[in-house]
Amino acid sequence: MKKLIIPAVLAVCAFMIFTASRKTPTQPELPQMQSFSATPRFPDKVECFGKEIDLTRWDMHERYERELTNMCYSHNNTLLTIKRANRWFPVLAPLLQKEGVPSDLIYLICIESSLNPRAYSAAKAAGLCQFIASTGKHYGLQIDDEVDERYHTEKAVHAMCTYMKEAYAKYGDWLTACASYNAGQGGISKRLEKTGAKAGFDLLLPEETSRYMFRIMAMKEILRDPYHYGFVLYSDQLYRPIRTREVKVSGTVTDWASWAKDHGTDYFQLKEFNPWLRDYGLKNKARKTYTVLIPVEEDMYYNGRRFDIYNDAWVVDR
Repeated sequence: MKKLIIPAVLAVCAFMIFTASRKTPTQPELPQMQSFSATPRFPDKVECFGKEIDLTRWDMHERYERELTNMCYSHNNTLLTIKRANRWFPVLAPLLQKEGVPSDLIYLICIESSLNPRAYSAAKAAGLCQFIASTGKHYGLQIDDEVDERYHTEKAVHAMCTYMKEAYAKYGDWLTACASYNAGQGGISKRLEKTGAKAGFDLLLPEETSRYMFRIMAMKEILRDPYHYGFVLYSDQLYRPIRTREVKVSGTVTDWASWAKDHGTDYFQLKEFNPWLRDYGLKNKARKTYTVLIPVEEDMYYNGRRFDIYNDAWVVDR
């Protein structure tokens, strides 16, 4: 009996080894990358600055698609912009309304800085609105060793709106005005005059400027419906708005760290909410009056006061 069992076992083992070594033709090898890429779908027309933009012309379609695709796959910056928008849109939208400019300029600010108030570019442009020093000074911003108002949200937005109003008065088109914010009015005006074109879309521009207008439109589209473009966020993942109280400063401040402690905060938080303060003190020889923001303690913690969601479309749990 044992003589019969041993050969049978050996035969079964040999069959199993043989079949295991063969590839099953109906089961293809798995790809090395366990992910996929897709070009985002988008409508034939989008609305921006109160105008309907036709994207069916070949170049309009492909230029818009490039920026939309780029933003969908630049996950880090786009995600951060969406999260920051919940903190900054409630601040920026009223400022734009007060200035009497289109609300869509908020997307220009998104493109300029990804809503990072400390943004500083290789071209030495600073703040949410990314002014270089010479342009900032031209539009009334104080920029010196003690104070740099390019980092002052309200004043920088006012300067940006002043520029954009001038540009719109010249071109009669907000997206062309946006192109000039990137390239300068001189370059845009010269090209319009030489070519007879009516709008920035039809100009042969440096690549960065040519892309700039489409980036603004693409950012607006993604923020209209982030989930459609692959961004899944829950309410508690958005950055919370933080209320502040104002303190007027008209004289000299010898040491901002001591000043901060006397006003119920610390130097780190003082500089986070007032990045326009550029030194450890303030001589203030001109005796200007500055408004310094102090964060409300209750709002500084994610387990504190429940915070509002600016746009329910940004999250999946609303």
